Amino acid sequence: MQRVKENDTVTVVYEGTVNNGDTFESSSDTGPLEFTMGTQSVMPLFEEAVLGMAVGESKSINIPPQDAYGVRHDELVQDIDRAILQEKDVQPGMTLGLDMEKDGKKHKIPATVTAIKDDAVTVDFNHPLAGQTLTYSITLKEIQATKNQ
Repeated sequence: MQRVKENDTVTVVYEGTVNNGDTFESSSDTGPLEFTMGTQSVMPLFEEAVLGMAVGESKSINIPPQDAYGVRHDELVQDIDRAILQEKDVQPGMTLGLDMEKDGKKHKIPATVTAIKDDAVTVDFNHPLAGQTLTYSITLKEIQATKNQ
């Protein structure tokens, strides 16, 4: 029975859920995921889980926050002056692209609106999945073995 090894290209179907069971990502929405082992195109623990699997095999893995989207940082939740926002109809839950300067260059950084006050908007610069343990249910559909050179 063929098993996944380094440099193989694999196709998997998967579902990713967070602590409360909500699905945040699923191949039923995006289609099967194809990637080559060892290219760092998926989270390292996801790839590690697929290594050694056989076609048709399924497994479930947990990825802690520090190995996924990081831990939450309270200092990344900030109030900003509502007057500087170009979005006029700001609502909680919206993601805004805010200009931030770092090393003399401007960058657009996503921030989620968490609250609206009279003259300020509270935004969260943490990744929406920061602080969450991710659970992936993975089924291996195909292995394209590395060709010997």
